[in-house]
Amino acid sequence: MSDSPRSLRSGARKGTRRLREEDCIIVDKPALVRAQIGAGVGNFIEWYDVGVYGYLAVTLTKVFTEGMDPQLGLLVTLLGFAVSFLVRPLGGMILGPIGDKIGRRKVMFFTIALMAAATTLIGLLPEASTIGGWAVVLLYLLRMAQGFSTGGEYAGAATYVAEFSPDRSRGFWTSMLNSGSQLGFAAGAAVVAATTGIATHFWGPDAMLNGGWRVPFLMAFVLGIIAMLLRSRIAESPSFEATREKTAVQDVDPIFVRHNLSGVLRLYWPQVLIGVALIGADGASSYTLTSYMPTYLEVEVGIASVHTAIATVAILILQAILLPVFGRMSDKLGRKPVYLMAAIGNLILLTPAFALMHLGTTWSLYVALALVMIPGTLFLSMNAAIMAELYPTASRYCAVGFTQNIAASLFGGTVPLVSQLLVELTGNSYAPAFYVMGFSALALVAALCMRETASRPLLGSVPVVSSRAEARELVAGQDTNERLDTSTMLLAPLPGVNERA
Repeated sequence: MSDSPRSLRSGARKGTRRLREEDCIIVDKPALVRAQIGAGVGNFIEWYDVGVYGYLAVTLTKVFTEGMDPQLGLLVTLLGFAVSFLVRPLGGMILGPIGDKIGRRKVMFFTIALMAAATTLIGLLPEASTIGGWAVVLLYLLRMAQGFSTGGEYAGAATYVAEFSPDRSRGFWTSMLNSGSQLGFAAGAAVVAATTGIATHFWGPDAMLNGGWRVPFLMAFVLGIIAMLLRSRIAESPSFEATREKTAVQDVDPIFVRHNLSGVLRLYWPQVLIGVALIGADGASSYTLTSYMPTYLEVEVGIASVHTAIATVAILILQAILLPVFGRMSDKLGRKPVYLMAAIGNLILLTPAFALMHLGTTWSLYVALALVMIPGTLFLSMNAAIMAELYPTASRYCAVGFTQNIAASLFGGTVPLVSQLLVELTGNSYAPAFYVMGFSALALVAALCMRETASRPLLGSVPVVSSRAEARELVAGQDTNERLDTSTMLLAPLPGVNERA
């Protein structure tokens, strides 16, 4: 895979620019931790909402589609999940270029405020018994607002953390962004389980239908306030700041120029195709585990929702722990080997996993969810890192926003709806497994085609290191270091060298 428009035309001209120690960005660990927490809190809230909606899907069907056929009502509710993902690309296309222009931090502050407000307002909606079909309309509108904000949220957080992370440990630090996502989902599922248990104990079996379902959504208000306070205290991405300052005073190559979406698609279409294939497989795996499994296990296998919630919370906590482990592994082994393990793992493990689910026992439930989780975790551990590594800094937010959201919308957020439709149309309870396996086969091809990106400086950026000693080491070995290409960095050219010759 090509690195940049310039390398597509004439190949990298390594050596026409020299890396100096002062060119490297040194990020201290406290600043990196603050950036990680500030960015990760948005993912936590996003997935908190996904968890709440997923585990309340059957209850929300009764609340918002009262009077409909139950099967049709469930599909309408799952469409409410999918519609938020269908709006995500719009959020990415609008908010991404703004983030490349004014900065990652400002856009991320806006997205978290909109996301928390939309989730809170769902908890205040009137029910179908009060306003009829308008209840679903209002639900869809708020889900669309969530989708729009999320379209800019994850792309911004992934870009921000990747640009803040040292090159040698980018997989590790960005994977923890997704650990926050899984913990957010686990928190959503846990809040639903706790609310259900408490409400039914004190107010009877219909307590959740009679208003208990509102509590998990309303908690997003408190989470949103906390998130905005945390984000108000983080600094802008150092790579973005360095690039903006230098491009303002230099005659630069197109790789350092901010492009709109049409320019991104024209210049970086190979990266877009590879990114969509990889994120599509990740989305299909992740959303099957987090968003479809509660419905599948309750409707198709007959396991009570409280048991599926407890099992999924345990599996997601384990996944959150494994994500940085696999992220570190991708820093050491490379992204390509880990992607190959993830794709092959899904092709081998998913069919046995679904067979175990249908045994209906406690042990088989946990083993089955673990088999679904492991390949998905391998995919997810590299999601944020690979998206940032595919594109140059000047256009990264826009490019990541488009790639991530197109893939997540078409092949991730639609998983619950499409999977349930496949089961009902084919009568085959294994259809969701085959659906995910198809995306994994495409990811296998994409991984074989991609260039290795681990431990390299981000395109269009100077190296980001964790110490001055590491900067000295890079400078001393730049002529023999295959992971350094100074032609993709904004550096002063050697005296007497014509860059555009």
